[in-house]
Amino acid sequence: MSPARRARGRGHEDDSHDEPDERWAVSYADMVTVLMCLFIVLFAVSNVDKTKFELLANSLATGFGQESTEGGADTAEGLIVPPELQDDDGVVDLSARAEAELESLEELRDRMSSALAAQGLQGTVEFVIDDRGLQVGLVGAETFFADNSTALSAKANAVLNTIGDVLVTVDNQVSVEGHADHRVSAAPFPTNWELSGGRATQVARFLVEHEGVGGPRVKATAFSDTRPLAQGDTPQALASNRRVDIVVESDEEEQVRALIPALAAAAKG
Repeated sequence: MSPARRARGRGHEDDSHDEPDERWAVSYADMVTVLMCLFIVLFAVSNVDKTKFELLANSLATGFGQESTEGGADTAEGLIVPPELQDDDGVVDLSARAEAELESLEELRDRMSSALAAQGLQGTVEFVIDDRGLQVGLVGAETFFADNSTALSAKANAVLNTIGDVLVTVDNQVSVEGHADHRVSAAPFPTNWELSGGRATQVARFLVEHEGVGGPRVKATAFSDTRPLAQGDTPQALASNRRVDIVVESDEEEQVRALIPALAAAAKG
């Protein structure tokens, strides 16, 4: 073969490799997909909700084959639903959980109401069931405290003693919340924060020290005059805003508790 033909042959062979090698695109696409998944996860957990975070973590782990789960898939949310939120057929049934929790809170309310009535103390508290749990409102500050004072009255001791006998039979967290009307506080309280906080603290101490409610279960919070129930300066409005609320907190998941107010309203109707 002549040198010229050999040269043309080599040139023809070299031309066959002139096409670009695009295998790098596969690795690049994989990297972009992983980054997209990372940013989706970061966005999803930017506002951390414990329950949703756990569901998301289980879902991702299952999707990557790292963890098996007995839960069912919620196709609307793309999450794994825990077995305890499903009925016998594996269908998510939050309403049933909410109804059961409402019944539990109503039973607790009725026990407190009956105990107070037996002591002739009916009408001294107001009950409200909402998405937080059972709220027991101590009606009218003068019934429980002297004016501009955090000292518990004799009637307050009797009411709290009765309520405390019921609270020690459950394990729920208890939030004691003090409120004040909008009028300027007087000495020795610099502001309504100290006055409302002092009253909440006295109620919390009574429940823990006299009734045996576990200290880790109880917290005292002051709201000053920031959450009034009524507007105006009438004696009734002022009295309703001078209050201490004892909230027996529900220990259900957020999505279950969110259904309770509507169920409670329907039960009243």
